[in-house]
Amino acid sequence: MVTPPKRFDETITRRSLTAVGTAMLLLVATAPAWAQSASTGSGQAYPAKPVRVIVPFPPGGSVDVIARIIAPKFSESLGQQVVIDNRSGASGNIGSELAARAAPDGYTLLANTLPFVTNSFLYSRMPYDAVKDFTPVSLLASSPVALAVHPSIPVRSVRELVQLAKAKPGALNYASAGAGTNHHIAGELLNFLAKTDITAIHFKGGGPAAIANLAGEVGINWPNVVAAVPYVKAGRIHALGVTSARRSVAMPNVPTIAEAGVPGYDFTPWYLVLAPAGTPAAIVAQLNEHLVKTLRAPDIADRMARDGVDVVASSQEQAVKHIQTEMDKWRRVTKERGMRAE
Repeated sequence: MVTPPKRFDETITRRSLTAVGTAMLLLVATAPAWAQSASTGSGQAYPAKPVRVIVPFPPGGSVDVIARIIAPKFSESLGQQVVIDNRSGASGNIGSELAARAAPDGYTLLANTLPFVTNSFLYSRMPYDAVKDFTPVSLLASSPVALAVHPSIPVRSVRELVQLAKAKPGALNYASAGAGTNHHIAGELLNFLAKTDITAIHFKGGGPAAIANLAGEVGINWPNVVAAVPYVKAGRIHALGVTSARRSVAMPNVPTIAEAGVPGYDFTPWYLVLAPAGTPAAIVAQLNEHLVKTLRAPDIADRMARDGVDVVASSQEQAVKHIQTEMDKWRRVTKERGMRAE
């Protein structure tokens, strides 16, 4: 018996079904990789190349020190090199603007501190919007500032410094990392509470401010504890007090400014990482996960503790809320003090 030939349309149908079935199998097999690429808005899984962290201050300042402490472990967690890029100027505005204008792809981040918030109230014109142009990723840590003097200044306590400042109003100077920086806020808070008139000398970052203080060019400085400890131990500067409400683990014998003669003094700077606005939520979540993992690693946590730095390692939501709270707080303070950068 001769088998009749297949009809043309039947042959086409079977071939089509086979092709569709093959395509569906391929789609299922590649779905996870496709979903990952789509979630990050890239053709490659993130991160596929080095990540740049812009520090908008010179080397040697507190933001730079903390960024460099965590960078190696952060690189290890990400599986890509983390490059610290110092872009200083205008109290952090230059580097922050550069970060705000970067592609929102997770490969350019910003590490910053209080000026990220206060500059909005000190400068009449800003090159970026601190709220609209950035997405907070995580709060890294917080650490008090030390009130330090060069050995040539004839005081060895906060009370003696206040007495000298009142006896010679306008004669003493303190080094600042720039208008609105942690140094500036710390110095003006002392002037406000102690009723003194110590003049701010603004430098282009905490590093240059520290150099001027170490050289005796400016008698008083407000370095972050993490940056001040080695110079205090070497006797090159004297720490009179710390700005926090409790003593620093890194300087247990140094009193708080409040207990040393200026009641109510309490100021503890914070540090955070942000991404340009528009960075995909999947990337921001991934960065937060790696930063938290990095900060909670035993060796990093121990190093931070020895330097008097309190690890925060917040969620993204906590970082967003913190920025909002700080904006409200410092908007009021800078207005009441009449502080301006120009």
